[in-house]
Amino acid sequence: MVQSWKRVKRRVKPLLLIALALSLAGLAVGCDSGGPSGAEPSASASQGAGGGGGGGGGGGGIAPPHHSGPIKIGFAMDTLLEERWLRDRDLFKAAAEALGAEVVIEAANGDDAKQISQAETMIGEGVDILVIVPHNAAATAAIVKRAHSSGIKVLAYDRLVNNADIDLYVSFDNEKGGELQAQAMVQQVPRGKYVYIGGADTDNNAHMFKQGVFNVIQPKIDGGDIRVVYDQWSKDWLPASALANMRAALDANAGRIDAVIAANDATAGGVVQALAERGLAGRIPIAGQDADLAAAQRIVEGTQTMTVYKPIKLLADKAAELAFKLARGEDPGADRKVNNGKIEVPSVLLSPIAVDKSNIDETIIAEGFHTREEVYKNVKR
Repeated sequence: MVQSWKRVKRRVKPLLLIALALSLAGLAVGCDSGGPSGAEPSASASQGAGGGGGGGGGGGGIAPPHHSGPIKIGFAMDTLLEERWLRDRDLFKAAAEALGAEVVIEAANGDDAKQISQAETMIGEGVDILVIVPHNAAATAAIVKRAHSSGIKVLAYDRLVNNADIDLYVSFDNEKGGELQAQAMVQQVPRGKYVYIGGADTDNNAHMFKQGVFNVIQPKIDGGDIRVVYDQWSKDWLPASALANMRAALDANAGRIDAVIAANDATAGGVVQALAERGLAGRIPIAGQDADLAAAQRIVEGTQTMTVYKPIKLLADKAAELAFKLARGEDPGADRKVNNGKIEVPSVLLSPIAVDKSNIDETIIAEGFHTREEVYKNVKR
């Protein structure tokens, strides 16, 4: 019996050693394949932060949400203190809900810390995608990083976030908007003294508008036809800041200014106020942007020359559609790239429209952006 047991032990021992060796080999293979499961890395993960590949986002290998309920979209807005952004809020919410999504909306009203806090709350509450209108293009990069660490993709709405792995940027072609402004002014004033009243220096769009303006006027500056005698940003896009800037421009040039380009209609309102104080309203061509109601009224009244109309419903509908796709892990089909200082961001850019007194009825009014009664309210017939 003892000899028999010894023979069994001699046979079992080599079998145990073989089993142990096979087990260790299997463990090594699992480690080499990138994880305990031995699964190969996904194609999207291997693309990294470069945003490459057929409209894919900068967020890399973030997996789509897995749940049976509706897609939950967080909409973190800069402000609701301007007419334009109230429209964006309502139209985006309606478009997203029509797709079956739930929308959570917060507005920071120009407070960077508040916007970051609001976005972090949305992330903590488990939104499936974050849509952001950044107040500060640089500061909000922290939001993108935080969202991605939680597996949430980020869509930049209308304004680009700088130096961040943004998944998608949906906006109008803002450089084109600036070009439309400058073209309208050059057509009316091919030679003379120009003033540029910019938007908020912290907003990437303000820089894109200005780039577009100078794309057009720089050759004329170089040729000596145009002199830019005043060029200043307006803090937080505030009309009061634009008013102070325009007063300073008038003082510095003894009131002798031939054309003014303002980055948006709110700042154009400050410009018109400063001109009105000197009895110059309606005597100096002014370009604005956004087709605000007050600007449309000024155009038909003759105190503002033109605005750039960006059909907000088109933007809101497109952003809601693409946010929904991103949240479901689908390709948004971005056909452009915009550099944000870190990556080439997959982008969808819509076309803006120049509007003046000659086509305001066929654009802003015909499309229902403002009613004829609203626009011509102060015009005697």
